[in-house]
Amino acid sequence: MAHPRAREFVKRLVAWADLVTENFTPGTMEAWGLGYDELCNVRPDIILFSTSMLGRGGPYSQQPGFGPVLASLSGMTGLTGWPDRAPTNPYGAYTDFLVPRFAVPTILAALDYRRRTGRGQHLDVSQLETSLHFMAPLLLDYAITGREAGRMGNRDPAAAPHGAYPCRGEDRWCTIACRTDAEWEALCRVMGHPTWTQEERFATLLGRKVNEDDLDALVAQWTQGWDAYVLMHTLQETGVPAGVVQTTQDMFEDPQLQHRGHFVFLEHHEIGRHPVQRSEFRLSRAPAEHHSPAPLLGQHTLQVCQEILKMSEDEIVALTDAGILETSDED
Repeated sequence: MAHPRAREFVKRLVAWADLVTENFTPGTMEAWGLGYDELCNVRPDIILFSTSMLGRGGPYSQQPGFGPVLASLSGMTGLTGWPDRAPTNPYGAYTDFLVPRFAVPTILAALDYRRRTGRGQHLDVSQLETSLHFMAPLLLDYAITGREAGRMGNRDPAAAPHGAYPCRGEDRWCTIACRTDAEWEALCRVMGHPTWTQEERFATLLGRKVNEDDLDALVAQWTQGWDAYVLMHTLQETGVPAGVVQTTQDMFEDPQLQHRGHFVFLEHHEIGRHPVQRSEFRLSRAPAEHHSPAPLLGQHTLQVCQEILKMSEDEIVALTDAGILETSDED
C-alpha cells in the first residue's frame, strides 16, 4: 500500500464493492488514505467492517496482537489447565474462531439497513469483546458473588467422575461424565459394582466431588484395561456420557464422518491430492460441494482486473511491472 497507484487500485475495487473488510491495527487504513471517510468519497453507501484486537478508540486500541495474546486478555488462558500448574493457552487461536459468529450477523444487519435506507456505515468489532461474550456465566458469577473462576483441569462443578481416563494402548483415552446419580449407578453396573463403589463417600454427587482425587484414580485403574472404543460404546449403551479422545487419524477413519462424506480429496497445483473439509451444514435445496482447491496467490488477479474492473491489458501489465499486482501460472 506504500505505492500511490496501489491505493488507487483499491479504490477502483471499492467503487464496485458492497463491503470492505479489514482487521489491521486501528489507524492503518487511515494512514493509507483508505479510512471510512475516504472510502465514502469513492462510494457513499459503502459498508466498512473493521475488526481489531481491542476495538477502535480507548487507551489500548493501538496494541497489536494475535490469538494467544487475546486468549490471555479475555481470561481463557487463566481458566485452561490445572490449578497447581501454570496457565495454558487454549488450542489454536481460539478467539479467531469466535469473531465470525458476530461478523456475519453484523454485516447482514448493515446490508439490510442499506437496503432500507440507502446508507452504508462503519462497523467496529472488538475481538476482545466478542470473546468475553463466551465468558458471560463466569463474569455474571463474579458480579453477583465476587467469586473468581479458576483452572479445574478436566473437572466440572456438577459432575463426578468427569475427565479423560486411560485405556489400553499408547496414548488412548476415553472421557466419562456422570452428572446424575442415575449415570453414576449405570457406570457402577458396567464396572461390576466393585466394593469401593459402595462406600458411603461415593454415594452422592457431593461426596464424589469431595473425594474426587480418589475417585479418579479408581476409575482410571478400571478403564486402563479397556479398548477406548469398546468402552465408549458400552457406556453409551447404558446411559453414561462417554467419548473417545480421537486422534487426527481416528477422524479420517471415523465411520460417522465417512458416512457423511466430510472429507473430500482435491487436486492442488502445488501440493497435489489433499483433503478438505466439506461444509458443516447441508442445505436440502442448495447443495454445496467443493470442486476446486484453495487458489494460489494471484490466481484470480486477471479475472478481477478484466471481468470486474474492465481494465485494459496495458494497465494490467503496467501495474504488474510496478509490483502492485501479482499473477500466477494458474490465472
